[in-house]
Amino acid sequence: MVLSLPPLTNRRVDRWVKPPVHLLLALPLLWLGLQWTLALAGEPHGLGINPQQFSNRFTGLWALRWLVLALAVGPVARGLGWSKLMRLRRLVGLWAFAAVVVHLSSYVALDMLFEWRAIWDDIVKRTYITFGMAAFALLLPLALTSTRAAQRRLGRAWTRLHRLVLPAAALAVVHFAFLVKGNQTEPWIYAGILAALIGYRALEWRRRAPRAPRARRRLGTGGAAP
Repeated sequence: MVLSLPPLTNRRVDRWVKPPVHLLLALPLLWLGLQWTLALAGEPHGLGINPQQFSNRFTGLWALRWLVLALAVGPVARGLGWSKLMRLRRLVGLWAFAAVVVHLSSYVALDMLFEWRAIWDDIVKRTYITFGMAAFALLLPLALTSTRAAQRRLGRAWTRLHRLVLPAAALAVVHFAFLVKGNQTEPWIYAGILAALIGYRALEWRRRAPRAPRARRRLGTGGAAP
């Protein structure tokens, strides 16, 4: 006996798929908040001997994972033939940006103690900070224009603007690679996944691009075009 699943509608995605996805994406940040609660209460915690550095690395890594996941929603939805799953892309993207904000906040507040001059010097002198801030600068307008109202207001410009997610993700991968240093495997894994997703996007854009009309032959009375 073959079980047939009910058709995946927008309503079913919003009602049954989005809530558990929200919960799953929230778990890392909830866990981090719990560890800080334990640490501040003087209880055993999982933040290690350097909670500031742990928090910064932890949130940055999850931000990168969610950003890559947001880019993968489209190909996965099309590959499975479940176009309604595209409704999860904005959700995942906003969680990625939330993690980016926590990541940046931990750097500004815990690492640099709001020393803005020192932060500026860091941005200018330290390569991985430069790439990270550049990625944040590209992601910020995407988060601010993520609403349906902004999409309607911007029209076609909205689509062009949100293509900035690709260079932002690339900058995030470079930021991570410069941060970990040495011959580390993990940055190359994310770089490979991102390269595959960018390649998929490029093929999709090429397939959807209107083809140039073929030159028509002008048939003269003599039969051949001049």
